Amino acid sequence: MTASGKKIRLILADDEPVARAGIRAILSQANDIEVIGEAQDGFEAKRMVAELRPRILLLDLRMPGPRPAELEKWVRENYPETVALVLTAHDRDAYLANMIDAGVSGYLTKSASDFQLIDALRRTAQGTIYFDEEQISRAAHWNEEVGNKWKKLTEREREVLQLLAQGADNKAIASELSITARTVESHVAHILAELEVDSRQKAALWMVANFPDEMTMDGG
Repeated sequence: MTASGKKIRLILADDEPVARAGIRAILSQANDIEVIGEAQDGFEAKRMVAELRPRILLLDLRMPGPRPAELEKWVRENYPETVALVLTAHDRDAYLANMIDAGVSGYLTKSASDFQLIDALRRTAQGTIYFDEEQISRAAHWNEEVGNKWKKLTEREREVLQLLAQGADNKAIASELSITARTVESHVAHILAELEVDSRQKAALWMVANFPDEMTMDGG
């Protein structure tokens, strides 16, 4: 229950119907938690938050629609009474660090026990931030090792790196960004130097590994 004695009203956002059904079954064990809506993508989640004003948005990371960090920012700015808790199959440091930076109230993997999930929901409903020491340490390490390199890149270089990671060659990157191929070459050279890698392929792998939210969202 919330501090006022009311049930914890929750929207469940996950693009997998089987996953939603499983989570709903777990939450049915808690008589103080009420699933008031289910969203299968980020757009539907936004609409439901606006219409239903839940206390918690239980959010999967890899689903169609706005990127999770963007969705969390929108919720926080427009509906501060709603808090977001991530429940995902992905336990990569990049996801964890990005979502902590975005301001979510907690981060759980789908391997969490029924008790852990229900406990996390109850705690975040009361305003508690639900991260353990290991998660905080991992996120801090990721920010130190990866975030500092990312910050050294200009906005244009980040755009080049994203396209490079999607498999684009210099000509395609130049066309997409309306710059010359020679300018692309210069950007790529600086990117390799800042990331401390010696090939485009390694730079692309670095981007995919560390900034998965910038890549195509494809479920999970």
